[in-house]
Amino acid sequence: MNSLSKLSRASISLENQIFVALLRAADSLGQEAEQLVKAAGLSGAQYNVLRILRGAEPAGLACRGIGDRMISHDPDMTRLLDRMEKRGLITRERQTDDRRVVKTRITPRGLTLLKTLDQPVHDLHKRQFRHIPATRLKSLGRLLEEVRARKQG
Repeated sequence: MNSLSKLSRASISLENQIFVALLRAADSLGQEAEQLVKAAGLSGAQYNVLRILRGAEPAGLACRGIGDRMISHDPDMTRLLDRMEKRGLITRERQTDDRRVVKTRITPRGLTLLKTLDQPVHDLHKRQFRHIPATRLKSLGRLLEEVRARKQG
């Protein structure tokens, strides 16, 4: 590393370096996952919705509940769900006890598609992290959770 690189790196705060490193790592990992689900005809957001709804079976979730659980928040959740409903991956039903609430559920077709992705996604994550020992991965997981759960203010 030349002295200019050392100087420019030294002038950037540790927090800034970590922030950029996290974003770059997330982008790299996310692009690989996006390519995998794209081959199955899904966007990353659609895959995330299916995973969330599988976990919410059999009750389903209202749109807001899905949005709260998303990894990356989609500004137009309604349109995303519209596209998924047209493909037969989800159903939406207005509740009779509270007409304001529309419950979204995964369909058998959505479950089947998701099941075909379970092993390939698992294998991808294994490959992505195979160079890091399990104890270090656990530490990384705890640290990232600390970052995510930080107090605002």
